[in-house]
Parts: sequence; structure tokens; C-alpha cells
Amino acid sequence: MGQPTHAQNWWRSAVIYQVYVRSFADGDGDGTGDLAGVRAKLPYLAELGVDALWFNPWYLSPMKDGGYDVADYRVIDPAFGTLAEAEKLIAEAKELGIRTLVDIVPNHVSDQHPWFRAALAQGPERELFHFRPGRGEHGELPPNDWPSQFAGSAEPVWTRLPDGTWYLHLFTPEQPDLNWAHPAVRQEHEEILRFWFERGVAGVRIDSAALLAKDPDLPDFVEGRDPHPYVDRDELHDIYRSWRTVADAYDGIFVGEVWLPDTERFARYLRPDELHTAFNFSFLSCPWDAGRLRTSIDETLAEHAPIGAPATWVLCNHDVTRTVTRYGRVDTGFDFATKAFGTPTDLALGTRRARAGALLSLALPGAVYLYQGEELGLPEAEIPRDRIQDPMHFRSGGTDPGRDGCRVPLPWTADAPYAGFGGEPWLPQPSGWSAYAADLQAADPGSMLSLYRAALTIRPEFGDGSLTWLPAPEGVLAFARPGQEGRLLCVVNLADAPADLPAHSRLLLGSGPLDPQGRLPKDTAVWLRG
Repeated sequence: MGQPTHAQNWWRSAVIYQVYVRSFADGDGDGTGDLAGVRAKLPYLAELGVDALWFNPWYLSPMKDGGYDVADYRVIDPAFGTLAEAEKLIAEAKELGIRTLVDIVPNHVSDQHPWFRAALAQGPERELFHFRPGRGEHGELPPNDWPSQFAGSAEPVWTRLPDGTWYLHLFTPEQPDLNWAHPAVRQEHEEILRFWFERGVAGVRIDSAALLAKDPDLPDFVEGRDPHPYVDRDELHDIYRSWRTVADAYDGIFVGEVWLPDTERFARYLRPDELHTAFNFSFLSCPWDAGRLRTSIDETLAEHAPIGAPATWVLCNHDVTRTVTRYGRVDTGFDFATKAFGTPTDLALGTRRARAGALLSLALPGAVYLYQGEELGLPEAEIPRDRIQDPMHFRSGGTDPGRDGCRVPLPWTADAPYAGFGGEPWLPQPSGWSAYAADLQAADPGSMLSLYRAALTIRPEFGDGSLTWLPAPEGVLAFARPGQEGRLLCVVNLADAPADLPAHSRLLLGSGPLDPQGRLPKDTAVWLRG
């Protein structure tokens, strides 16, 4: 058997652009982003230089949790378009050299899913979920005490029905958990995978990939118990091995959303017969600190090395505070538990660091996920309380600002209504949003968009090869990568004083200018030819 071709290995060093359809571009003017809007912006995405698009769920959904409550995987939600439009989008993107990944949410479905509606009607479909009698003298207490997956929420994960039985939902009551011990659940999801692979998608992102399997006894939660009753159970690996045979038949790939502190257990999901890649949350949540970043990078590469899987790098996604805002705060890390209203931020500082962070992440070996609007340097928006829609906010009792602040519709054209998004957006755009518009940035060589375009032009030379740390002062990250035309260097200065650059033949790209003495200023990164 020959070596895999570059085309087969595209995912190992790809830049994958995350499209949150609802907020990307509105093609029909109703205020909600849609597939027509994405299709119209495909030339923009091709010029940006991304290799693939990952779409958050675009399926039929009541939208109780931003589309992660799926009612039918074979139907596009009418707010976004039609299945025929999705097929056109996949094909048109492919013609531009851009692959497509879709999102699957296997832990749960919407309460409007046909299976659950039948279950509520006392049908045999109840076996496809977790229905249990309650505890207490009259069954008035939940079957167990598991905590909700929404950070800061003290709400139970069980909802009682009029007939007295309870059903499990690790997220909202509108998202009943599936029973993955039932063969029909497994068969249905494998058919869903085939359905989308046959429509030309190149891969699938798996939401909450470590939560599917549950202890059949559904015992009370005990901190530190091993195995965990519903996180990272061994039964999961058989599920993903079965999925892998489906993906291999179509040359498709998987990326898993796997939040696990144990690096050895994390790596198990990336064995050659399971998932291809998994998100790297250590790097995403890491503060702007040289030592912490280097540790995160080293640990990430080390946990992937024994199994030969590529690392993934991401600074932001649809669930976390935008990079520009986070890096401008006193606490530059990210933790769902610490999100709060009114947290001060220095956007100028955050922008400078985000520019440097972009070059850092894009120089690392492996794949990079780029959340829409990060290439425009968008800050987190503070949504008026009466316009917040995210259930995370409401389930926290109103203390958590939720995730809407990173989901505000994108600005495309500075002098157009609603910054060129389309109709009046489903989430309000802050005043001054048009200053970030893509058309303005495209004409400005010093803009965030221009930086990303330049970086993505050079990035293919970095590839998925090795990383070698170079000697550097405290607070400075410097490493070498083997390039196609000689060694490439990345230097990032997180120290308080300017830093001398290592010996090099050429400056390829900088997140900001060097100082008059040719040194690298604080919070600045450069790519050099060695």
C-alpha cells in the first residue's frame, strides 16, 4: 500500500474556517444568516485562503440552543435554506478548493425530534432515551443528582412528565439525551454520516464527543469516581471505531469536541481506527503568558506524538469570549465559570496580542480552526440583557452573559445598513461595528484581515512537520519549523522589553512593526526565514 497523498492528508495541516450560519451573511434580508449568504461570500473565503469550512448545525431545529437541538438531520432549517442549497454550497466551495465539514450532535436531539415525540406518546421509542421513575415516596425526586453541562447552572438534568416519569437531558430540557446502548441509535447515526458524506462533505465535527455513553445504572454523581457515569466511558471507543469504518469508505475525517484533563485518555480518541483529530481546549483557554503557552504547546504535541495524530489549534469559537476582548483583560485565560457582565478590557492591547496570537497559532504544526470574524479582529459584544437569547444565560439565573457576544452578525460593508449583513440582525450589532467591515479592511494593508490573508498565503510552507524551540529570553517564544525553502522561524515577544531577533535572512511577516533598532516589541510576533 502506497503512502497517503497530500490530498488525502489535507486535514493534517489545514486551516478550517468555522461558519456560524445564523450570523455569517444574510442573503434574503430577513435578519438571519443563511446558505445564500454563505454562497455569496465564497469568493471572500477563497481569497482569505482557508482550506475548509466547518458549519455549525444547519439542520431543522426549534433553535432552543442555537441549532444544537436537532429535529431532523436530513432537512436544512428553513431559516437557512434548503437541502438543495446545501448541496450547491458544498459543490461550489469544492470548485474553489474549499472542503466542507458538518456538525453532528450525537448526545441528544431536539424534543421536537420524531423519536422523542413518539416517546412522549408512550411509544416504544422511549427505549431510545433515558426515561426513569423518580425517587421519593411519590416519585417526586429526580432519578439521580447529575449536574447540568451548562456552566454555572444548578438546574437538574431531569424533567418530569405528567405521567410521573422523568427523562434525562445533560443540557436543556428541550435536548433529551439519547440512549447509546440501543442499536437503533447507533444505526441511525451511521446512516446520517453516510447521508452527508454522499452529499460531498469532507468531514464531520462531533459535538460533546465524550458524553454519549452513560452508566446504565445512572448512579448518583460522586466527584472523582472512575469510571465517570457519563464522561469518557470506555464504550465510546467502540462507537467511534464503527464510525471510522463509515468515514474511511468516503475518505472522510472526524474532529471531536473532547474536553478531558487526562492527556492519555484524550489521546485514545485519536488512535488510528477512531477519530482523526480533536479540538485542543488547553490552547484555547490558555492565558497570554509565555510559560503557560509553551507548556500548552509542548503538552499538546507530546500527547499527539505517540499516535501520530496532528494537533489542532484554535483561539476562539462560537462558545467562548472573542480573542481581542479576552487578551485585553487582566485575566487573559478563558473559563466558563468566570464569565461575568461588565468585565473591563483594553481593546487596543487585546488587538495587538490577538495579531501576535494569530501568527503564533498559524505557525504551529497541525491544523488551525479559525472562527468567523476573528480575521476581522471583532471584539466580544455586550448584548443588552433584554436581547440575550442564549440558554446558558437564563439557566445561570442571569449571572452568566452567555455566548451571544461572540455570535453577533458580521460586518461586511461599512456604508451599508447593518454593516452589510443583510436585514436587521437577529442579535444587535454594537455601535461602531461598521469600522470592522471587511471592505474597509481589505483596502487597508495594516488591517487584521490583511494580516490573516498574508499569513494564510505563507502558512502552507509550515505544514505538519516538527517544531524545535530556540534559545530566547524569558517571556519570548521562539521556535523553528522545517520549510519547503529552508528553515522558518516564529518569534513572539510576551516580555515587557523589546527582544532581539535570532539570526535570519529575511522578515516574512510581522503582526506589527519592529522598533527603530530592529527589535521585536512587546506583544508582537514575526515569521522569519532562517
